Amino acid sequence: MLSTWLTRTAGLRVPLVNAPMTPAAGGRLARAVSDAGGLGFVGIDSRDEVTSVRDQVTLARAGRPDVPLGIGLMAWVLPSRLELLDLVLELQPTFVSISFGDPAPYVDALHRRGILVASQVQDRESALAASAAGVDAIVSQGTEAGGHTGAVGTLTLLQIVLESVAQPVLAAGGIASARGVAAVLGAGAEGVWVGTPFLLAAESRVADATRSLIARSREGDTVLTHVFDVAQGLAWPARFPGRAIANEFTAEWHGREDELSSNFGALERFARAKREGDVTLSNVYAGQSIGLLANVEPAAAIVARLMNGAEELLRLRPASILSD
Repeated sequence: MLSTWLTRTAGLRVPLVNAPMTPAAGGRLARAVSDAGGLGFVGIDSRDEVTSVRDQVTLARAGRPDVPLGIGLMAWVLPSRLELLDLVLELQPTFVSISFGDPAPYVDALHRRGILVASQVQDRESALAASAAGVDAIVSQGTEAGGHTGAVGTLTLLQIVLESVAQPVLAAGGIASARGVAAVLGAGAEGVWVGTPFLLAAESRVADATRSLIARSREGDTVLTHVFDVAQGLAWPARFPGRAIANEFTAEWHGREDELSSNFGALERFARAKREGDVTLSNVYAGQSIGLLANVEPAAAIVARLMNGAEELLRLRPASILSD
């Protein structure tokens, strides 16, 4: 059995969190991950309505109101959408992540409600800031991750963060196999924060065309870009580009974002593709671990494969490499 700070603190059977990806990480996925022994997270998009978030949390808690649950917030969104923070304080999940900006203004309010706080970081500076803010756990997110991320690789960043902060550290970015889980736990991480593999979970909110694209893509098929934020008029901070599967739209506009912002024809083509689910033009955020993925399966099967395999590796490997 894998026992870490995360399992002991959150009452889990395995030290795994599903990343609060939007829109994929809804109530069904969060519940499935929690029922499998991990910590299910519901993601909140910058434009989500309070009622839709409440509905997803209600879905995650159906028949089991005390299920371990997390909710993901974005620090850059909260100043203009404090109603999302108010909702989270009301719902009182086990964990809240506040990432992509400074979590400091919100930590005390969450702690007063007994809510644990995590923050994803992408470099030493943001790790130190999150540590100073008093978060309970720090998620070291390497550039291999899907969606919005930084520029430093997972292994390098994990070493830096582990050496820099006193809080427990979770590892994120490119972790999609038992070997990846074992590697970061062996290095000192207290758990794994897994995103891209759950895009192929049966319970995720992902369209069939998107699943098909992910299943046939390889590790070199992604691009780190601001194109899709510009196309959607989203005010993501410049230091957080998004890792997505490269397509015709990125081929035309990556590196030309200033031109794109005023090209109304291109913006309309993108909007239409988004509405119609046309993945040749619209965004599919996914990490480099797509090279390990091929099949849609229940979230519980993903959790079991990662955790059981990692436990076996961690039991057997030391005996084969250590000598008296």
